[in-house]
Amino acid sequence: MPTDTTPLIRKQYLVSQRNVSKLERLAKHKKTSATAIVREAIDAYDPEGFDALKENELMALVSARLKEAIHDTRSTRKKLNKTLKELGAV
Repeated sequence: MPTDTTPLIRKQYLVSQRNVSKLERLAKHKKTSATAIVREAIDAYDPEGFDALKENELMALVSARLKEAIHDTRSTRKKLNKTLKELGAV
């Protein structure tokens, strides 16, 4: 139940059996009600969230992650080559 004093409104929505099963599993796992899970999902849903990132910010993020991946790959390859040489496999 929400902690604020906002009045709740009863609504009915049609969902698939798969959705119902998933909702029940989530509620059981979190030890809360299915209704609470639905409220959380609605509150968390932000279709404009991804679009809100500016293109430059997104490119900077992608660039940083790519640089990290390249660095990690180079480091791993160096370690692998050193190990293979020590084992006489190269």
